[in-house]
Amino acid sequence: MITVTETAAMTAWSTARPGRIGFVPTMGFLHSGHVSLMQRLRPEVDRLVVSIFVNPLQFGPNEDLDRYPRDPEGDAAKCRAAGVDALFVPTDFYPSDFSTGVSVARLTEGLCGAKRPGHFDGVTTVVARLFGVTRCHVACFGEKDYQQLAVVRRMVRDLALPVEIVGAPLIRDHDGLALSSRNKYLTADDRPRALSLHHALFAMRDAREAGQTDVPALLALGRSVLQADREDYLQIVDADSLEPLQTVDRPARALVAAFVGQTRLIDNVAL
Repeated sequence: MITVTETAAMTAWSTARPGRIGFVPTMGFLHSGHVSLMQRLRPEVDRLVVSIFVNPLQFGPNEDLDRYPRDPEGDAAKCRAAGVDALFVPTDFYPSDFSTGVSVARLTEGLCGAKRPGHFDGVTTVVARLFGVTRCHVACFGEKDYQQLAVVRRMVRDLALPVEIVGAPLIRDHDGLALSSRNKYLTADDRPRALSLHHALFAMRDAREAGQTDVPALLALGRSVLQADREDYLQIVDADSLEPLQTVDRPARALVAAFVGQTRLIDNVAL
């Protein structure tokens, strides 16, 4: 595995030889959820690239950019063990006169987009540039960030980018908590209450499987289980358009974002 720190060098490496390039973009502090994305692509590509870049464009003014957890040595070891060919850790990612942004309408207006203005513009801008720099043919994103996956898929479709987007299943810890780099922030007292996010979602899923289709009733059930300090949202949406539903009469997704202590967590489940 090589480590590349300059964007021009990354592009040169990608274009120097033929073959299908797989790509996993990350912000580092890697866990087994990230590794599962690498493992998903490794058998299908000739070369595998992972990027680690804490993208300032997707953080709001009061969010955790400066304290976002980092573990460069541990990250490199995980990538090496997963068979990564190139680890891209850019130090010059945005030119000093960078002046272009990518924005996806509608899909970004609800859920995390409503609570984190500008966040998805930062995501689509960095992902589009990463696609250009790495020259990847296929990229893998986890379903844990379900709205992000939907937004990236729409961007690729709308802009006719020659990149296949693969979604990979959400990975949970031994106690069911959705894996996240931000789980590091949870205290011993926070952790049991954090589990209520997936408990709420699972209760809604089980009720739907038992025949309940009324969304207000399902949401009321979920809120009766949720023990967060502050709820950002608990919604049931169309699995493709992300439009809120009143009746679960098509493929749907239940999603939650909530603060436990000072930590904002997200989770989702298919209905």
